[in-house]
Amino acid sequence: MPDYIRELEELKQQVAQLTARLAAVEKAAGVAKPVPTMAQVVAPPVATASRPAVPLTPPKPVAPSPPVPARAPVAPPPNLESKIGAQWLNRIGIVAVLIGVSYFLKYAFENDWIGTTGRIAIGLLAGAGVLLWSDRFRKQGYRVFSYSLKALGVGILYLSLWGAFQIYHLIPSEAAFAGMVLVTGFTATLALKEDAEIIAAFAVAGAFSTPLLLATGENHELALFSYVTLLDAAVLALIAYKPWKRLLMGAFFGTLILYAGWSDRYYNSSELETTLLFASIFFVVFAIAPLVAGSAASAKSMTAAPPVSLIIVSGLNAVAYFLQIVAMLDYLPSKDSQPLLAWAAVAIAAIYIVLSRMIQQRLAGEKSAALIPLLYLAIAVGFLTIAVPLKMNAHWVTIGWFIESAVLMWIGERTDRDLLRFFGVAAVALGVLRLVFYDNFHPTRLIFNARFATYAVAIAVLGAIVYYAARHPKYSRGAAIAVIAINVLALLGMTYEINDFFARRMTYINYLPAPNWQDLRVLRNFSFSALYMAYGAALMAVGFWRRSAYLRWQALVLLALTIGKVFTYDVWELEKGYRIISFIVLGVLLLGISFVYQRDWLKLSATTADSGLAKGSSAS
Repeated sequence: MPDYIRELEELKQQVAQLTARLAAVEKAAGVAKPVPTMAQVVAPPVATASRPAVPLTPPKPVAPSPPVPARAPVAPPPNLESKIGAQWLNRIGIVAVLIGVSYFLKYAFENDWIGTTGRIAIGLLAGAGVLLWSDRFRKQGYRVFSYSLKALGVGILYLSLWGAFQIYHLIPSEAAFAGMVLVTGFTATLALKEDAEIIAAFAVAGAFSTPLLLATGENHELALFSYVTLLDAAVLALIAYKPWKRLLMGAFFGTLILYAGWSDRYYNSSELETTLLFASIFFVVFAIAPLVAGSAASAKSMTAAPPVSLIIVSGLNAVAYFLQIVAMLDYLPSKDSQPLLAWAAVAIAAIYIVLSRMIQQRLAGEKSAALIPLLYLAIAVGFLTIAVPLKMNAHWVTIGWFIESAVLMWIGERTDRDLLRFFGVAAVALGVLRLVFYDNFHPTRLIFNARFATYAVAIAVLGAIVYYAARHPKYSRGAAIAVIAINVLALLGMTYEINDFFARRMTYINYLPAPNWQDLRVLRNFSFSALYMAYGAALMAVGFWRRSAYLRWQALVLLALTIGKVFTYDVWELEKGYRIISFIVLGVLLLGISFVYQRDWLKLSATTADSGLAKGSSAS
């Protein structure tokens, strides 16, 4: 038998064996019988003498794979028509029913159909009945309608207790307060039981409305603010247990409204300590809210969506607290209040810096929540910037901003936070603008004066910016701007010193024998030109030494301005001696710089040629 025929028969035999095994496996797994293959319809294999048949082994039974569950169809979002019919009309209808019932009860009350006790009883029973009725709709799946009825029932209960105390005087304020607290507690329990944030919002709204409903026109600061403190602590505990951060906004604005209303009517300087204590407690409660909201119960919500409510509360909390301190200290003499305001701003900044670090560690890895630590840092920097002019005067404000910028950039470098670096640059920019355009110095001595010291601090801070920016290539543009600012400030500082030197002599010229006023003026202008030429030469030398084309270009610009001054001003204003010196010195300086360029000590021509070749090769 030829070899190819024998190999073909062996191949058919192996295919038949594999097919038999596969059929056995499918039979054990309960799978439908497959369509016969070509191997099953061929003739039975012929045994060959060269290779015996491989005996079949029974396959092991394989468990059937579980069926894939069918995916539930996703309900399409409600359109505008459905929303109007199911939600808006529902709420309007409830309000209409409430108004109609109110008119009916008013008509019945006016005609003495129902006594005062009966009126309150009807209100309480109606509120409780609506709450029980709403639960029936919830069980049937009408959650939105059920929530609306619960809001109606809770509102009826609050209004009934208010009427029993304020209108009919049937119960004392203590009993009305206890009743409203019970209603609030019942509503909060209902919210936790049904896992409904909207019902919790009803509880918060009712709780903060209670002091307004029970107001008697008397000053009860301790009781009022103790109650508000307990409410804020309860909301804080609630958002730690449930991801209901929007309740925090309700608590914050409720606290702010109650505090502002009381303060406008009752506050005086004798209550400074108590009021400041409660204001500080409210501030701390809302400042630590992101720490509480970042707990395990609400971490999923924190990463699911941007924490808008936390951002709003965190931003407004510090501002509201500082304005409260400003209003309280307004009753003190200005000389006493300003230092206290400065220290308050520093304290707020310190608290927010510490909290920023704590929140960053607590919410590590949560991208959307990372905005809160950055916001806290921004608030801290803002209050530090405010504290500087409150605590300092005149040029000390500028120096304070420079020191603040240095500290911010140092912390930003240690913690690798770009936001702190940005705030540091912003602070130094404010300081430079104030130094150049606002500060008005009247030095009595040369060099060793407040103006020169302020310029020296500015140059030192800008030098630190250059040093740190050189370590990060992405900040090279910022370093370049800082170098230009250093040179400009150095020239301005020395120009002011030269001007002051001659200004004093020109002021007291009548008491000096010589030279006269015109001679001093000419000598001053010559000194300006000499300063600019010397600084340009020094800058050019540093540029050659550091092989920095950037510094050399600055030197060339300064020398160009000096050339313009010499040829357009000095040639007409200076006397012959100064004019000769000015032109000779400038000419020698320019020739020397030109000689250095011509000798090509820095191999600039080779660098240019290489760059040209590189550009040409890349273009080709």
